[in-house]
This record gives sequence, structure tokens and C-alpha cells, in this order.
Amino acid sequence: MQSPLVCLKNVGKDFPVASTGLGHLQTIWSLLTGRGDYARFSALRGIDLEIYAGQSLGLIGENGAGKTTLLKIVAGVIRPSTGKVEINCRVGALLELGAGFHPEYTGRENIYLTAALMGMGKSDIENNISSIVEFADIGEHIDKQIKHYSSGMFVRLGFAIVTALRPDLLITDEVLAVGDESFQKKCIKWMESYLSDGGTLMLCSHSMYHINKVCHKALWLHRGQPRLYGDASDVTREYLAHFEEKSCKAEEDKSRNVTHEKNADDEKYTIQELWLEDQNRNHVSNVTNGKDVYVCGTVYSPDQRIPVVAVGMRRADGTPVYGVSTEMDEFQPNALGPDLFGFTLHLKQLPLLPGKYLIRVHAMDPEGMRLFDPVECSLNVSGHTREIGLCRIEHAWLPGEKACK
Repeated sequence: MQSPLVCLKNVGKDFPVASTGLGHLQTIWSLLTGRGDYARFSALRGIDLEIYAGQSLGLIGENGAGKTTLLKIVAGVIRPSTGKVEINCRVGALLELGAGFHPEYTGRENIYLTAALMGMGKSDIENNISSIVEFADIGEHIDKQIKHYSSGMFVRLGFAIVTALRPDLLITDEVLAVGDESFQKKCIKWMESYLSDGGTLMLCSHSMYHINKVCHKALWLHRGQPRLYGDASDVTREYLAHFEEKSCKAEEDKSRNVTHEKNADDEKYTIQELWLEDQNRNHVSNVTNGKDVYVCGTVYSPDQRIPVVAVGMRRADGTPVYGVSTEMDEFQPNALGPDLFGFTLHLKQLPLLPGKYLIRVHAMDPEGMRLFDPVECSLNVSGHTREIGLCRIEHAWLPGEKACK
């Protein structure tokens, strides 16, 4: 049975909390004497993790979630306060910007220094220096002191050195957030080649696109603890949905009979009720992609005129998906009473890819000129597919042919 390259069991990390005045002196004294009775901040708690050769793991979470602390523990930069860590491979790490570089040395001199610290012999460095310089692609700055480098140049140089080292496990912390787009593409292409050759990767990023592009698995850290672990697409989807729910009060609705009390003095066109139905006309909030969905509701009309209803859809991360109105389709909601109208929007064979979405419905005046407060409900779309994007497009792969001359 294959042994993991990285094995963490109940790993935690505490840091002393900085104090002022007398408390600061007491903290220093406790640290020096090893008494341990100082205030602590728990950056990581209860981390159990195994990473095998050839795997790629994405780390996601808010700032302060413990991602960098975890990477530093795996890289051997810091020790855990609790738990057990086993590393059975050669590790290459790109952590803090410019870490390991000497500011007074040139880029070329830092290549020799950093590569040597990472375990490369002088002959190996000599054999790889040209490819490192070429990958970094910083021109004449390679022979200038790096204290004058931009953050992007630091990343270019550090990543270029790693490409020559080719460790068993590569650890990167927000590397792709600094470089320009062309360098990001170069790094991603190299990572994909590195993984296809059997390399192992831990990638920390705030870009869910990069996580999904490069990583097979993802770990979501929240306040120092594991929140969710699994396939990268599933974890990133839940992560994005979580933050959309935090920022949007309407997400607290249960997507069933979202009701607004009618005020006699209110002259607004108002969505009174909003709910979703499946193809069997049952109330739902979860559907399978490719199945029919019905968006149903009622609208209050203060002047008893027929209102316009606008329906919009967006993914949980805020990406717009689709929008339509009764006016666009020359349809009129039907009267349910003197000042109440009903509507049903039939979405046929919903092509949306799995994920969390928001249905937003606006009531408008008959002229379509005034847009009133919207009502939202959530729609969870399930399904099994590896496709990426917003929707599934019917397609087929065919045998290739030579281009016509």
C-alpha cells in the first residue's frame, strides 16, 4: 500500500498574543521560562490530512483562516504546537514574497544561493541556470540587486528556481496572485506538466478558477479549522455560496412562499409570494440539471393595472446567468383578484451546471419604467459532470480530419 508523502494527525498551532505594558513583560518571561501561562491565539486546530504522490490539493479560506500557517508547518518552517507531522519527500516551498533571497545580491546570485539552500549542487545549478533565467524572463534585472525588484519580479525569480529544482512536493502560497496574466499562464502550464509527471502540489489561492484548474482536491479552512474537504469543484462551489449567503439577506429565505405584508399606504408594485416547483409541480429548492423548473409567484398592483414581472438568475458568486421579463415575451400575468396577479415562468430542461443559484424577481409598473424592490429565492442544482462554466451545451466529439488546403 502506498504511503502518503504528507501525513498530519490532529495538528494545531498556537501563537502568543502580544500584550502591552506589564502584560508584555509577563508574556516574554513566560516564553523564556517555558511556563506556558501566557495568552495564546489558536491559528490551527484539529487538522487531519494525508497527501499522496501525484495529488494536487488547493487550500482556500478567508484571510486569517490558517492557510499560510498550515503550509509553513508542512514546509518545516514552523513546528506545530500539537499533533504529529510526517513528511516523506523533498519539499520545495514558495511562501512569503522574497523569502530566502538576499536583498543586496543580484537575481543571478540569488539563484545560486537559493538553489543551494534547496539542496541543488553547484553543477546542477550551472546546468540549469540558463533555463531558470529564461523562465523568470526579467531581462537585464537578473543582474541587478533584488532590493529594487517589484513583487512580480520576486515571484518570477522564485518560481523559476523551483522549476529547476522539481521537488517531490511543491508548496505555493498565493504565487498566482502577484504575477501578470502571461506569467500566470506560464506557471499554470508548468504546474500541469509537473503534475502529469508525478509531482505533488499544495496550492493556496483566493482564485477559485486557479484552484479548479490545477487541483483535484481542496481543503476549506475556516477560523483555523477544516470546514470542508473533497473534490475541488464541490468545495469551491460551497465556499462561494457561503460568502454569497453572508452578503445577501435574501439568501436566508427558504425559497418557499417569501411573503411581504401589504401596506394600505404602500403604492409600490410588490412581489407577494415567490416559490419554485419541479416538473411534477411540487414545491422545491433543489433540482437536477436538465429537468424542468417553474418559477411561480404573485404580484400586488396598487392601482389594479397589470404589472410587468422581471426574472433574473445569478450564480451564488454573483455571476449573472440569465434575465427575462413578461414584457420581453409579450405576456401578461393573470388576474387573481382586483389587485393581485399571478405568474409562472417555465424553464425547460434547465441547462445550468451543478451549483447554487439565486432567482431574483422584480415587480415593475405596466410601462416597465419603474423597478421595485426584488424578492429572491435560492435554487440548488445538482448533477454529476466535470464540465466547467455556467451551463451545459449539448455537444459531441467527432474524429478529426486534416484541414482542407
